[in-house]
Amino acid sequence: MAVIGSIRKHSTFLVIIIGVALAAFVLGDFARGGGGSRDINIGEVAGEEITIMDFNAKAEQNIDNKLQQQKTDRLSLDEQFRVKDETFKQMVFRIIMDKEYEEIGLTVTPEELFDLVQGSNPHPLIVQYFSDPNTGKFDRNLIIQYLQNMDNMPEQAKQQWYQFEKYIKDDRYRSKFNNLLVKGYYVPAALARLTFEEDNNKADIDYIAATYKSLSDSLFVPSENDYKEYYTAHKEAYKQEATRDIKYVVFDVKPSNTDLDMAANEARQIYREFATASDVMRFVKVNSENNYDSTWFGQGQLPVQIDSVMFNSPVGTVVEPYLENNVFHVARLVAESMRPDSMKASHILIAYQGAYQADNKITRLKVSAKSLADSLLAVLKKSPKEMAKLATQFSTDPSAATNSGDLGWFADGQMVPAFNEAALITPVNEFAIAETPFGFHVIEVTGKKPLVKKVRVAIIDREVLPSNETYQGIFANASKLASENKTLEQFNNYVRTENLNPREMPRLTEMSNRIPGLVNPRQIVQWAFKETTAVGDVSPVFDLEDMFVVAVVTKAIQKGYPALDDVKPNIELLVVNELKGKHLVKQMAAYNGDLARAETEMNLNPVNVSPFFFSSRNLKGFGAENKVIGSVFGLPDGKVSQPIIGNAGVFMVRLNSLTKAAEPASLDQVINTMQNSFKQSIDQEQAYRALEESLNLVDNRIRFY
Repeated sequence: MAVIGSIRKHSTFLVIIIGVALAAFVLGDFARGGGGSRDINIGEVAGEEITIMDFNAKAEQNIDNKLQQQKTDRLSLDEQFRVKDETFKQMVFRIIMDKEYEEIGLTVTPEELFDLVQGSNPHPLIVQYFSDPNTGKFDRNLIIQYLQNMDNMPEQAKQQWYQFEKYIKDDRYRSKFNNLLVKGYYVPAALARLTFEEDNNKADIDYIAATYKSLSDSLFVPSENDYKEYYTAHKEAYKQEATRDIKYVVFDVKPSNTDLDMAANEARQIYREFATASDVMRFVKVNSENNYDSTWFGQGQLPVQIDSVMFNSPVGTVVEPYLENNVFHVARLVAESMRPDSMKASHILIAYQGAYQADNKITRLKVSAKSLADSLLAVLKKSPKEMAKLATQFSTDPSAATNSGDLGWFADGQMVPAFNEAALITPVNEFAIAETPFGFHVIEVTGKKPLVKKVRVAIIDREVLPSNETYQGIFANASKLASENKTLEQFNNYVRTENLNPREMPRLTEMSNRIPGLVNPRQIVQWAFKETTAVGDVSPVFDLEDMFVVAVVTKAIQKGYPALDDVKPNIELLVVNELKGKHLVKQMAAYNGDLARAETEMNLNPVNVSPFFFSSRNLKGFGAENKVIGSVFGLPDGKVSQPIIGNAGVFMVRLNSLTKAAEPASLDQVINTMQNSFKQSIDQEQAYRALEESLNLVDNRIRFY
C-alpha cells in the first residue's frame, strides 16, 4: 500500500516537523578528570542533572535523523556543532516543561492519544500522511492498516513511527498549555472601560520642553557618587554574559614551491605511464584521488583545457598535465560514440522483496518479478497502446499513479546505467527489459534526440599537498610565537617584528562557533574560557584545517554585573543628562506653573497638540516620552504639570481641555479585541523563557564541545 511508502518517503520531512532532526556526532571522551558525578554532567536545571551519557545517547539518536534528512553519510563541523547545541536546548526544554506540566496537573491520556492517531479527531499530521491519494481525503483504514503491519516493519521504520507518535503527544501537551495561558486571560469590565477611555478620550495640550542638548556637557561633571546612584538604579540593564576578546595569528599550511615541483614531476610520470596503461580504470583507481567517471560527455562539457583536444584526437590520446586550483590533472581519451543528448521513455517497474527502496509490503520474489516482467513485455509487443494502462495497474513506482509510467525526457546518463543502456540501444517505439537495483523495468522508448559525438574521458587528479618538511616548518614558526612570547606585550612586539598579520575577534561567548577565517574554532574558544586562562595569556598552537593558529586573550568579561569602571563610558552621557534634568527641574519649578513666563524667560517654544490620546506612542516633536504622556491625563482642566523629566529633556504641560468619549452601550467589542490581542501575542516560547529565567540553569557545554 502506498501509504506505508508515503511515511517512509516523507520521513525526512517528518523529522523536520517533529523537531527531532537534531543530529549530533558521537562525542569523544567527555569525562575529563575524575571525581564526582558533576564531572560528567553537561548541565543541570530545576535540580535535574543532564549527564553526558544521556546527552550522548540523544546525540546518537539525532544523528541518524539528521543524516537521513539530508541523505548523506556525514555532517560538516558546523552542522555538528549546531546539532549538539540544539540537542542540549531540547533536553533543557523537556526537563523544564515536563516539570511544569506535572506541577499544574496537565496530562495527555492514552485515550486522547488513541483519538489523535486513529479516532474521530485525528491530528493534522495523521490526516496529511494517511489520506487517499486519489481523493485527498483522510482514510482511517490506512492508518489502521499501517499499525497492523508494524510487526513486519524494519526496526528503523518502527523507531520513526514512535518518534512521530511522540511528537503528536508532545504537540497536544503544547496545545493544552497554550490554551491554559490564553483562556486564563480575563478582562474585567473596569479594565475594558479604562482601555476604551485611553483609546478614545481626547486631550488638547500645550507643552514646553527644555532639552538636554541645549546645555553644554562641560557644565555637568558627574561625581563618583552620581555614577554609583545611576548604576544602582539601572543595574539590571547592564547584566552581561561572559565574553572574551582575542587577537590571533593564522599560519596557513600551503605547499611550497618545492612541493609544487615534486607534484609536477609526479604528474609527468603519470602522464608517461597513462598512455600505455592497459587497464584504464585500475590505473585511475591506483593513481588518482578521484574515481573513474564513465560519463559520456558532449562537446563543451569538459574542462576548457582538454575539451577541444578530446573531440579532435584519436582514442588513447593523453593530455599533458595541467594545473588548476592547486590540482594537477592528466586526461586520457578512452572512447567515443554517437549518442543522443536525451531520450524519452515510459516504464513499468516490477520490484521484488529485497530490491532497493522496495515497499515493505512487497512479498514477490525475484524470480516471480522476472516472470511478470517477461509476461508484460509479451503483452506490450502485441498491444503497444496498453503501456499506460498496464503501468498504472502493475508498476511499483509510486509516480505511476499520476504519470502512467511516462518518465518524459531525460538526459543521457541520468538514469541508472542498465536502464540508460537499454533505452539507448532500443529503437524508438520498441520495448525492452532492464534489470536494475530497483527491480525489473519494462521499457518503451518513445523518443530520442539526434545523435551527437560524445567522448568518455579518464581523468587523474593529483592535489598539490604540503610535504612533511613544509608542514613542520610552518608549525615551527607558529610554535616560536607561542613558546617564546608569554604576554600580550611580547605577542604584539613579535608580531610587529616578524611582520605577521594579526586579526581580532571581540566578544566571544562560551558558545561562539564563528571566528573569521577559521574552520571549527571551538578549541580556541574553550581555551579562552578556561579558568586557568587569564588576560594576556598566549595560547598553545592550535592545529585547524590547513592552518595553525596562535591566540592571545586581550580582554575578559565575567558573567553577571560588570564593575562600575567598566560601564562608565557607556553611562556617562546618561548620567550627565540626569544631572541636566535635575538642574532643569529646579529651574522650571521656580515658575510655579506659569507656562507663559517659563517659555519667555527660558526662550522655549510652546507646542500645541490636539487631539492627544493616552494611547499615543510618541510626543509631537519628540520620540517616546511615556512619563509626559502619562502625566497629561492626570491633570485637571487648565492646570499645568510639575516639571517632568523625560528622555530628551524636561517638560511642562498644560491640559487645556479633556473631551471624554461617550461610553459604548456594550464593552464586548473592547473585551474581544483585548483578548484577541493577547492571544496573538502569547505563545509557549514566552512562557518557557520566563520559566527558564526563573531557574538556575547550569550550562557546562563548553567543557565538552
